[in-house]
Amino acid sequence: MPRADFYLIDKPRFRDDPLLLVCELAKKCHATGQPTLILARDTAQAEAIDDALWSFEDDAYLPHQIAGMEDDDALTPILIGLPEVDVPGRPLVINLRDAAYAGACERVLEVVPADPAARGPLRDRWRDYTARGFAMHKHDM
Repeated sequence: MPRADFYLIDKPRFRDDPLLLVCELAKKCHATGQPTLILARDTAQAEAIDDALWSFEDDAYLPHQIAGMEDDDALTPILIGLPEVDVPGRPLVINLRDAAYAGACERVLEVVPADPAARGPLRDRWRDYTARGFAMHKHDM
């Protein structure tokens, strides 16, 4: 059974820099040894994630790249997907887009904004994943 985890931004360090939470989640995914896909909303967000993954920890390197930039996308453990680039699914997906992830995966991770007014679309995604039979989990971060 696939699993959906919703990470609700709560702590000040994640409120101040939501991409820090994305980096933390990518690090945890990478530690499992499974390929991970981060679905960015747009090119600017993909580039910001790319930069953040390079700099978020001095003593850690998370092998990653933006999809379509190099020939070795399939070999890269953490792939950052752009909306206009077709990328195959991976076991672990961090979804930052407005719609629920529609592809096959073992686990999808959703980042929920700190602003309660911005959480409406996430409620729709929760219902979508529930209807598709995902095991649902919520985490306060």
